[in-house]
Amino acid sequence: MSLREFVLEAPAADDPAQDLLPTVLAALSRAFTVAREPGAPGSGGRRHTWLDTFDWRLYRAGLMLEFEQARRDGRLLLSKADGTPQAEQPVTRWPRRPSLADDLPPGQVRDRIAVLASPRALLPIVRAVSAVSVTRLLNADGKTVARLVADHITVAGPNPAADTTAELPLRLAIAEVRGYPGQARKAATVLADVPGVSHASQGIFIAALSALGRHPADYSSGVDADIAATMPAAVAVARLLLRQLDVIETNVDGVLRDLDSEFLHDLRVAVRRTRSAIKLLGAVLPADLAAHYAAEFKWLGDLTTPTRDLDVHLLGFGPLTGQLVAASPADLEPLRAFLARRRTREFRRLAAALRGPRFRAITDDWRKALLEIRDATGPRRRRPTAAQLAVSTTGRAFRKIAAQGGAITPASPAQSLHDLRKRAKELRYLLEFFAPLHDPVAYRKVVSDLKQLQDCLGEFQDSEVQREEIHALADAMLAERAAPAATLLAMGEIAANLAVSQAEARADFARRFARFAGPAGRERVSVLLEGRRP
Repeated sequence: MSLREFVLEAPAADDPAQDLLPTVLAALSRAFTVAREPGAPGSGGRRHTWLDTFDWRLYRAGLMLEFEQARRDGRLLLSKADGTPQAEQPVTRWPRRPSLADDLPPGQVRDRIAVLASPRALLPIVRAVSAVSVTRLLNADGKTVARLVADHITVAGPNPAADTTAELPLRLAIAEVRGYPGQARKAATVLADVPGVSHASQGIFIAALSALGRHPADYSSGVDADIAATMPAAVAVARLLLRQLDVIETNVDGVLRDLDSEFLHDLRVAVRRTRSAIKLLGAVLPADLAAHYAAEFKWLGDLTTPTRDLDVHLLGFGPLTGQLVAASPADLEPLRAFLARRRTREFRRLAAALRGPRFRAITDDWRKALLEIRDATGPRRRRPTAAQLAVSTTGRAFRKIAAQGGAITPASPAQSLHDLRKRAKELRYLLEFFAPLHDPVAYRKVVSDLKQLQDCLGEFQDSEVQREEIHALADAMLAERAAPAATLLAMGEIAANLAVSQAEARADFARRFARFAGPAGRERVSVLLEGRRP
């Protein structure tokens, strides 16, 4: 096992790190007899690929996943961020195309990561080629009492053919031999005293990312724009919208490559946030700019809807079939196949539009206009600050929800709850936009109340929409003669289950709304907007 890891300090251009290795061996030879060990277990060439989802779900959970390949053998290694092993399973090769965790062969690693990663694909984050040599350290009796492991590592990004490469400083480790722990400690002490050698403060994965100019968790779909309370409102809004444009553009490649369904989901959320910001905050922007891009982003939202709706159907297929009682999951396989065919057609249309001139013009021209607003210099007419805009728009949105929701009764049509859901979503976006300006504790309390209301409204609307779509799909499958009787009966059972879910959500609405907009909820919103400490 490795007792202590070291690295050779970054050398000058005319002093390669490898040149220090003879110095290390010379220092060790004063305490041990050193002997190279060609062909020792663990020596030779290895390839390493560290994998995670695009949004770093494993790393954020404190885990690292590595695929290690040596000659014909391969294995998946799951460890904690500090390198502590968690699980291991053999894998002969890693598929060329990014895979879902559920697609891995059964094993301990898959069992640990499947829930964490789903429904995202596991993507290569960084690759490394490692050349390992082993030197035995012998005592006076000629017995091997420790080993020096030297690792020459070249790293590259996810695509070695296109990405730049970097050499990591030579890594050294003292490996303990059973029965001689004191000798391994002695060797580590000698090694630590060699000039130019330092203790390894980073694992290979983090060191590789740093060498390639990256850092862990460098993608987030959140708002997290850099705004301040005293900032002119127009500048703050431009920063918020630029952040959403970054998210849109970052996800386009993953959408076009169809790596997993969450790329399109994140893109759509950024588009919805953009549309809400234009609607709710666009008054501080040039009027013609807001009006023009409101229409353009509506086009983009409408464009992405069919594919995303079909993704939701396919992702939820397992849970839906699990609710069947009278029918069996096999009865719904024709429906799954029908949805997959329809998604293929819709995805082709979506991909063509995202590669087309209208989308590129939207993103390029929108960025240029927002940068001009963000970077404008010179005297400004008196305009509201970001804090003033946050208070006025958030307060107005809350009052609208309180009035609209308070008028809903058990006899109100379903559309009234659908409209309230839209208003609740707009308020949620406003809270997210201006989160840096609010007290964190007060913010969390209001968002918690709002999220519970949104979950209820979402369950109500999603159940109704899915039920209507099940009926429409049944009609379409009948028209194409793709619906056996057993499938139609199973679809009818699903529609009935959705009706029950919708009724339960409706019954729970009054309680959720009272918590959000009742006296206690109003007080929490007042604390938030007035900047008081809760």
